[in-house]
Amino acid sequence: MLNFCNRQAGLCGGLLLLVLALNAACSGEITATVKGPPVTPPAVEQGAPVYTYEIVNVFPHDPGAWTQGLDIEDGILFEGTGIYGRSSIRRVDLATGRVLQVCNLSPQYYGEGITVYKDSIIQLTLESGKGFVYDKNSLALIREFPYSTQGWGVTHDGDHIIMSDGTSVLQLLDPGTFERVGQIDVHDVNGPVERINELEYFDGRIYANIWQTDNIAIIDPQDGRVTGWIDLSGLLGTRDDARPADVLNGIAYDAGTGHLYVTGKLWPYLFEIKPVDKLTSGR
Repeated sequence: MLNFCNRQAGLCGGLLLLVLALNAACSGEITATVKGPPVTPPAVEQGAPVYTYEIVNVFPHDPGAWTQGLDIEDGILFEGTGIYGRSSIRRVDLATGRVLQVCNLSPQYYGEGITVYKDSIIQLTLESGKGFVYDKNSLALIREFPYSTQGWGVTHDGDHIIMSDGTSVLQLLDPGTFERVGQIDVHDVNGPVERINELEYFDGRIYANIWQTDNIAIIDPQDGRVTGWIDLSGLLGTRDDARPADVLNGIAYDAGTGHLYVTGKLWPYLFEIKPVDKLTSGR
């Protein structure tokens, strides 16, 4: 049974009702908000390692979820979804794909990336200049914070919230005040790498979906250099029963296994993968 932001037997507090207008209508066809003109996939940096993938496990995933952000902690998957009138933040059972708890955003918000930071979940929105902070356990709204750009992806390195806005610049935010305290200019040998979308941070690197491509860039946060790529071409096509879906989007890292979990918008599956050196994989 879905738990719509309930705190014990009741709904979330008045603040959450006022800001998010829970249980917003979710009917009608899915219509994406286009984040910009069509993009040509970036050239892979010459000399940087290119990885492909080994599929470790395949899990069910809600094919109606317009996935914008993923995070995993203690075997529980947290997911942020988008589309005006369909945006949400969710707690999901990893093994079954069953939605255990969901908090729907008010229809004026287009949900974007999420990250679990300590006991809270941070979620961006696309065009409203507003982010939300939730209690990790109850999904109750704790606070809002403003920003001056679009919101795409978000992660953290323990000291800073790292935010993408679709450009080649990653913003560094103070996790207490959400004020901008720095930036990372992402680049490869061809110049700035733009359309940086969903983010994940682990092992001292930022992993970033490049929107409208099957590429994940591996970024050195010290200088913004792309030090490698993961090529996920054909991932959904490995499932014979997979229906047509939208773009790859969503990266989560399991510190226990060292594996990545990836999915996409309207994908019926979530993949647990292990990056493999392309030169040795034969792909």
